[in-house]
Amino acid sequence: MSTQATSAQMPVSKRALDLAFCLLALPILAVATLLMTIVMKIASPGPVFFLQERVGYRGRRFKIYKFRTMVAGANTGVHQAYFSQLMGSGAPMVKMDSQGDSRLIPGGWILRASGLDELPQIINVLRGEMSLVGPRPCLPYEYEGYLPWQRRRFGATPGLTGLWQVSGKNRTTFDEMIRLDIQYAEGRSFWLDVKIVFRTLPALLQQIGDTSRRRQALAQARPGAVAVQAEAPKGVLTQR
Repeated sequence: MSTQATSAQMPVSKRALDLAFCLLALPILAVATLLMTIVMKIASPGPVFFLQERVGYRGRRFKIYKFRTMVAGANTGVHQAYFSQLMGSGAPMVKMDSQGDSRLIPGGWILRASGLDELPQIINVLRGEMSLVGPRPCLPYEYEGYLPWQRRRFGATPGLTGLWQVSGKNRTTFDEMIRLDIQYAEGRSFWLDVKIVFRTLPALLQQIGDTSRRRQALAQARPGAVAVQAEAPKGVLTQR
């Protein structure tokens, strides 16, 4: 799918907001990439960037860019079982990072909780595959498990932030995520996007605090647990 075909379905005002954000964020991405390169050389040899296939607008697939937050060659196969459990359990969508994972690079949980690992997706926004605001693009196996009504969330271009992300995110259930994304997809507007952008930083700070508290509680209950992979089937954790 061409960039032109993807971005053409977005209103001009939304695309303008995306491009303005990218112009402001590109210098930050350049500095962050330099710093991440240095960190990777010292703490975790391997590539700086992590590419992964995702599902976006109307089920179209594309490669998403992220900073790598796990050791090179980490097993990413077990997340599917964990996600399947979340889909049917009605439990909050807490990331498995807070349960402890030895595959995370030093400080990797901070990058993920703060959303800094998502900065390279500025490239996806420039390409028109993503927008600044929209539902998060899911993994292909997640998409295959969606019911027809749940796929209505793909009626909007995926984004870096969105209504779900600023409405509790890891405190919400899978069903609540779907309904929030559908609500956005069917009622999106320029001013809603602006509102979501301004709510993103407080939401990220809350997410960092939540993750930090869970890790501290785990460390107190199970000394050394945050430095070792939590007890789960091999591969249950994934880079997301």
